[in-house]
Formats: sequence, C-alpha cells, structure tokens
Amino acid sequence: MATRLATLVDEIRACRACAHALPHAPNPVVWVHPSARILIAGQAPGRRVHESGIPWNDASGDRLRDWMGLDRETFYDKRNIAVAAMGFCFPGTVNGADLPPRRECAPLWRPRLLPLLKKVQLTLLVGAYAHRYHLGAAAKRTLGDTVRAWAEFPPSVLPLPHPSWRNTAWLKRNPWFEADLVPELRRRVSSALR
Repeated sequence: MATRLATLVDEIRACRACAHALPHAPNPVVWVHPSARILIAGQAPGRRVHESGIPWNDASGDRLRDWMGLDRETFYDKRNIAVAAMGFCFPGTVNGADLPPRRECAPLWRPRLLPLLKKVQLTLLVGAYAHRYHLGAAAKRTLGDTVRAWAEFPPSVLPLPHPSWRNTAWLKRNPWFEADLVPELRRRVSSALR
C-alpha cells in the first residue's frame, strides 16, 4: 500500500494537466501518508503554499490549527494528518481573491488517492468545493447551511468554512460555530489521533 501511495504521489506531483490554464508553472501540493488518520480536504493551495510546497503554511493554516487544537508539529506529522485539496495547484487570483480549484484535478486524482488512505477516521471538508464533492446531494444550498447542519452528517466527516481572513465576517455573524462546532471538531480530532 505504501508503495502504491508513493507512486501515485509522484504522479500527482508530476501532473501538468492544467498547465495551459495556470498563470504560473504547476506545483501540485499533496501531503499524505498511509498511516494518516485525519484527511483535510480543502479547496486549493494559496500563493504562499504554492511557493513553499507546505499545505496550510499561511494565516488560514494558523486559524485551522487553532480550530483543531493542534500545534504545528502534530499537524505536520504526515502520520497524523493528510492534506489533499480539491485542486492540488494554486489556481491564481482575480481581483485579489483566489480562483476556484481547477475542475480537472478532483476527478483525475481523488478516485485513485482516497482509497489508499485506509486509516483515515475523520475527513474535514474545508469550504464549499469540498462540501459538494464529498457530500454530493446532501450538501445544503449554501456553505453556511452545510456547516450549520454538521450534526446531520456521519461522524467521520465534518464540514467547515474556510479559515481565511475573508471569512472573519461570517464567523462574527455565526458565533455558534466557535461556541458549538469548534469544541466538537477538537473532540473528534483528539479521538482520531488517539
């Protein structure tokens, strides 16, 4: 299993399927290990992650780690946390905001990658693209509605908003998120890592 996963990761890192549509050279960012017990399914790497090759290596990652109750050392231990976004490459920006993940990426790689992560007990769905892909028709009309309905989903998945500073206003309008869902997130993370 480890060999198959390593081979697939090499293929993903060599992928150039979207090169024609990206404003820069592709740099697929995938962070996985066969022992990982938590999978973070986000949108796509941002500019800083594209440049460093380290997932969630930015202010959004700081907020996500805080929500999860994890320090950097635990978070970046691949035996604990796998990171496989809906798009592995930074899609670029428009008017200062990151573009959506490229549509080619998820169908090309996720059906081959996810079955190899057999020890994953908890999948964190970060953002609407991950909600729609993983929850399908069970995803609600809006991101907020999906996150608010978190208790309706199996305990192995947890929908979250993106931890970007752009969502600070949403977090202020929805104090229940930090009061109710963040403690549950920390409980599930702790349980998965035991």
